Amino acid sequence: MAALRLSRSKVYDLIRSNQLRSITIGRARRIPADALRQYFDTQMEEAA
Repeated sequence: MAALRLSRSKVYDLIRSNQLRSITIGRARRIPADALRQYFDTQMEEAA
C-alpha cells in the first residue's frame, strides 16, 4: 500500500482484477517486488 500510495481496499481490488500479482503465505498476502515493477511498467505504458 505504501509503495503504491493507495488504500488497502484499492490494492485488494487490483489483486482481484489480476492487475497486480500476489502470493499468500499463511494468512498474509504478499506482493513480490517484480510484480510491483510490472504493474508500474504497465501503468506507464498506458499513460504514454
